[in-house]
Amino acid sequence: MGLMDDIVLAPDERLETECEPVETIDGDVKKLADRMLKTMYAADGCGLAAPQVGVLKQIVVIDCDYAGKGTKKNPYVLINPRIITADGDPRDFQEGCLSFPGINVTVTRPSHVVVQAYDLDGDLMQYEAEGNLMAVCMQHEIDHLHGKTMVDHLAPLKRAEAMHDYEEALAAGARPGETEVEE
Repeated sequence: MGLMDDIVLAPDERLETECEPVETIDGDVKKLADRMLKTMYAADGCGLAAPQVGVLKQIVVIDCDYAGKGTKKNPYVLINPRIITADGDPRDFQEGCLSFPGINVTVTRPSHVVVQAYDLDGDLMQYEAEGNLMAVCMQHEIDHLHGKTMVDHLAPLKRAEAMHDYEEALAAGARPGETEVEE
């Protein structure tokens, strides 16, 4: 089994579950973060939350600078992340998700976000992003920790359309990291 086989695909109750905070940043947490980063990179993703690999803990990995093999990596590991501020003009963004291969959907989110989280050394860090992929990615991944996925932001009809497209994409062989499947 490859790393991408670790990725939990919708519908799966783990993607709808509130995750537990990490109590201690130990070797197991560091191994999990390493596995999550390797899985995210293998799928050419820019973010991954622990429930997406079947672990119901509040851990997120993000790298919005990575653009595929041969490019520089700039990973962030956020443990017990909390959104402190989410404001600014709402922006529409085409979001994909490793747990929903084959589709992307337009999600409206605040353009500015401030997040506090612990790093792997146990230091409380603060991250701020505005109007870019990092702002979207932090909100998207933190949503996962609270059982919310990108399709949960859609109106009922749009959600039903997205799920129909997702089921068709899966049937056509979509794999994590693919946002569109060739017909």
